[in-house]
Amino acid sequence: MLPRKVLHALARHDGVIARSRALELGMSRHQIDGHVAIGEWRCLQAGIYIAADRPVTAAARLRAAVLAAGPGAVARGQSAAWWHRILDHPPTTHLVAIPQNRRARIRDASVLRRDVPATDRTRVRGVAVISRELAILETAVAEPRGTVFLDRALQRHTLLPTLIKAHERNMPRRGGARADRMLAIAAIGGASEAERMLVRALRGSGITGWRLHVRAHGFEIDLAFERERVAVEVDGWAWHRDAKRFARDLQRQNILVNAGWHILRFDWHRLSDDAAGVLREIRAALAHRRPG
Repeated sequence: MLPRKVLHALARHDGVIARSRALELGMSRHQIDGHVAIGEWRCLQAGIYIAADRPVTAAARLRAAVLAAGPGAVARGQSAAWWHRILDHPPTTHLVAIPQNRRARIRDASVLRRDVPATDRTRVRGVAVISRELAILETAVAEPRGTVFLDRALQRHTLLPTLIKAHERNMPRRGGARADRMLAIAAIGGASEAERMLVRALRGSGITGWRLHVRAHGFEIDLAFERERVAVEVDGWAWHRDAKRFARDLQRQNILVNAGWHILRFDWHRLSDDAAGVLREIRAALAHRRPG
């Protein structure tokens, strides 16, 4: 029978336990080796075990990787963002950081040697991880649609000044220059740059007949094709829009639609990532609105 403290530790930690922890909780080396020998415990990493009746989940693999990496190790990047419940899915390979003066090779994990400031180290559900803010920054530069992820994180999980402080504490680092650009765009909301991207795309496409900042029915339309009555509204980052502005935008859109305008809306992320798709939608709207 396992000691009660060991059973509790397994229950709280996805069935994972380190050999050193089992010894601290009263087991002998002989007992640990015996549980492994009869198959009651399986080895996930060197000196890290999982109870045989527990599945090897992504959570169990992350716990094992951080434990196996030794003192000072923390989950980083998308692994940390997922553990903080900011990212919906874990990475295929878990990411771990260890102190600069150490080396470690962990099976099925990517290990980075980097000293993380104490301010950006924490424990969440028994696992050492980088702070929420640093996890957001590292994930934003690694995810395919990183700006969308960062925008959503600013809406739900953090504040821009807090992110900027974490960014500055951890420079230089891999991806730091890209994070710097993202934060600069986030700070100004991105609406003006989104409008400039739209204008560049239109000019390069040969689409004509549009004007900027057209007044109609008491409102200003960002960009309008007046003959076809197609209005293109350009949004920046969602976190930058307060409730009052959002309500005003809805009212404006409803009034313009009732007055016969066809409304298209594009945000900074769409214009940055899929300008060709934006142009296709504009062409389709114009074709639909032109007679004959």
